[in-house]
Amino acid sequence: MKDLRTLEIHRQKHPRLGDSKGASTHGFFVIYGLRIIASTGAGWDHVSVSLPDRCPTWSEMKGVRELFFEADETVVQIFPPADRYINFHPYCLHLWRKQDFEMPLPPKELIA
Repeated sequence: MKDLRTLEIHRQKHPRLGDSKGASTHGFFVIYGLRIIASTGAGWDHVSVSLPDRCPTWSEMKGVRELFFEADETVVQIFPPADRYINFHPYCLHLWRKQDFEMPLPPKELIA
């Protein structure tokens, strides 16, 4: 995950999580109406992206990915097994990156 202090102008105090001013790896940001929570823990980088009345679009998620992660990092959306699925917000999507593991990818010609 990138050093988030470069996004300081977008950092805000979260209503429940509080202030993260000056933090390098976590925080709450509002960028072009997107509410974004970035965090790290248990070997993972995580970014949640939400809007009040709809899910973020592919283009919006791609933009968030570019802001919060390095270009050479593999970042994924995860669909866990049904018994591990949690939904606190109906219009929230998540991006994940494992810190100490290079995620295997399908052959390049299959990703296009």
